[in-house]
Amino acid sequence: MCGMPQQPPVRSSPTRPSRPDASMSLITNVMDHSLDDGYAEAAARRKTQGEGGLPKTLRAKLGLAAGLVLAALVVTLGAAQARVAAPVVAKERQELIDRIDTETSAADRLEGSVDKLRDEVGARQRAALRSSGGSAEADLVGLLSGATPVHGPGVRLVVNDAKEAGGGGEGSNPRETSGFSDTGRVRDRDMQRVVNGLWASGAEAVSINGQRLTALSAIRAAGDAILVDNKPLVPPYTVLAVGDGRKLSTRFQDSPDGLYLHALRENYGVRATISTEGDVRLPAAPSVIVRTAQPHADTTEKGTS
Repeated sequence: MCGMPQQPPVRSSPTRPSRPDASMSLITNVMDHSLDDGYAEAAARRKTQGEGGLPKTLRAKLGLAAGLVLAALVVTLGAAQARVAAPVVAKERQELIDRIDTETSAADRLEGSVDKLRDEVGARQRAALRSSGGSAEADLVGLLSGATPVHGPGVRLVVNDAKEAGGGGEGSNPRETSGFSDTGRVRDRDMQRVVNGLWASGAEAVSINGQRLTALSAIRAAGDAILVDNKPLVPPYTVLAVGDGRKLSTRFQDSPDGLYLHALRENYGVRATISTEGDVRLPAAPSVIVRTAQPHADTTEKGTS
């Protein structure tokens, strides 16, 4: 057996390599036969009958040329009109900008005049209060009405939005009673409670960001902005209150409004700090407009006699 010659192993004939896109036969078929057979047959029939392609007759050629000329004319006229109108539009835009600048300057001048007139009215009111007898009662009336600037011991309360204010993403628990989606922002009703809490705790005079509050002051909202007497405020909101500093601070923090502010700080990240001050200075209110109250006749006669 060892002497018998061994036959070499039989090698199979090499097979043709498969196409790389063999696994995508459907896509290949769609790409190779993008045009349906029926559509291809119809196109070929129209071509043999001379129905497809460019027009054959002179009339059809003239019509096509006329259409092309008309389209080119329309495009040319449109481009020409746009080019001619561009300087006019730019001029009108510049005139509008100049007009806005002029009116803005005029409004600023009028606002300055209004501020001066308010200061003059306030000064005349304070002078009238002093000339009505110069008594301590008149000074007290001017102080309580906000007609005169005041200073004395008190507290400084700074309220600011949360650091992440503006997020209000999913999972946040908004103040459902107010409908606000961003719970990290200080709202007008929050400042109303803060100011009312300070009044109730014994404050004798209060201001927010340098604006003196009176019995006629209003704290409202315009969008996300807080308005005090129709003047917008920018956070942080610095509230100054004149009164017995320690008692005022303690009473406010223990009051329902102080606890409300504490809840905003703990639950929504609103930042608030309160400190006692040895001397805080509050300006006079811009103007105190009296619409209904009238001086009592008997009191006037007793004061002048």
